[in-house]
Amino acid sequence: MASSTLRLSSSSCSRQINAVVHVPKLPKVIPYFSVPKIPTTKPVEELNIRDGFRRIVPVEKISTAPIHDKSPNSDAIAATTQLYAILEAVADRVEMHANLGKQRENWNTLLLNSVNMITLTAATMAGAAAVGGAGMPLLALKLSSTLLYSAATGMLLVMNKIQPSQLAEEQRNATRMFKQIQTQIQNMMALGTPSKEDVKGVMEKVLAVDRAYPLPLLGAMLDKFPAKFEPSVWWPSNQQLQKKNKSSEGKQRGQKKNGWSEEMEVEMREIIEVVKRKDIEDYERLGNLVLKINKVLAIAGPLLTGVAAVGSAFVGNGSWTAIVAVAAGALGSAVTAFEHGGQIGMVFEMYRNCAGFFRLLQESIEATLEERDLENRENGELFEMNVALKLGRSLSNLRQLARKSASSRMDGTTIDEFASKLF
Repeated sequence: MASSTLRLSSSSCSRQINAVVHVPKLPKVIPYFSVPKIPTTKPVEELNIRDGFRRIVPVEKISTAPIHDKSPNSDAIAATTQLYAILEAVADRVEMHANLGKQRENWNTLLLNSVNMITLTAATMAGAAAVGGAGMPLLALKLSSTLLYSAATGMLLVMNKIQPSQLAEEQRNATRMFKQIQTQIQNMMALGTPSKEDVKGVMEKVLAVDRAYPLPLLGAMLDKFPAKFEPSVWWPSNQQLQKKNKSSEGKQRGQKKNGWSEEMEVEMREIIEVVKRKDIEDYERLGNLVLKINKVLAIAGPLLTGVAAVGSAFVGNGSWTAIVAVAAGALGSAVTAFEHGGQIGMVFEMYRNCAGFFRLLQESIEATLEERDLENRENGELFEMNVALKLGRSLSNLRQLARKSASSRMDGTTIDEFASKLF
């Protein structure tokens, strides 16, 4: 009985064990879901996202390169990183110059309104003192008029010295130049592999614009009344290409190479002649004229208000003193309104910028033509298109202008057309 019980229990245990071992696995009814990895942004990628250049340069190429690698790829990565740093600095300069331009535009408006209101109030007081003033009321009107005229004279001296409208135009030009550099950097990184020479060139352009349009007023402000009109220069002085030996000719006559031909070179030389004889000469003439007008107005305004201040101090001692005080004050207000309301300083700076634009165009064409190796030049067809766009002309119109210039020079006459149709 005991043995049978033992066998039964063992067999029962055996069946239980077998049941546990041989139970079939249940099929998986829950589908497999992959948990997406949380993307992590790297510092350079954050810079790309923030500035809007995410698809310009692959981030992996920047972050995975070893620092000690001296291969050409590492040089390109280093140049790209430096260009990103310059791009951030340029974006900051764009913001600074734009803010300062708005601020100095406000200066011109507020100072002009203040000076004119002060001058007209002083003239009114001087006239009231001459009409019916006596005793203490006369003294109060005379003193108030004299103080107001003196304050207007001092404000005009400062205003004519700094020329707020010209300062605002300088900052607007600087903003535009830095935006051009910003676009050039973006295109440089998007279209090709930048090099150390590209970084050096961009740095020189940034520093050249800094010198042409300084931010501070004290110590670095541009001379608002130079002895002679000079165009603005916002490009590096060493921009011209390195001159090759003229004996080593790289051209093939009658055959295009890199988009260049002898006919296109002749065309570019004729365009230079038109720019020099018509556009640059005309803007220099207008710039000198505006400079003389601005000098006369800058002297006349404070002089008239100063005379009015002296005249108002002697109101009551004769009829002429009142006439001088009131008339000089009114003329001073008119001169100030014409000078700063008409923004003569801004017009002068605009002429400087236009003359600088044509000088830059002339230097770029001359430097390109001086390069004897055609393969080192910019593509001729692209260069011609850029010149046409800068002058506001089509390609056929540009070639027609070159032919017209050549024929007029052969006839000994002056061409009656400007190179630029934009300004």
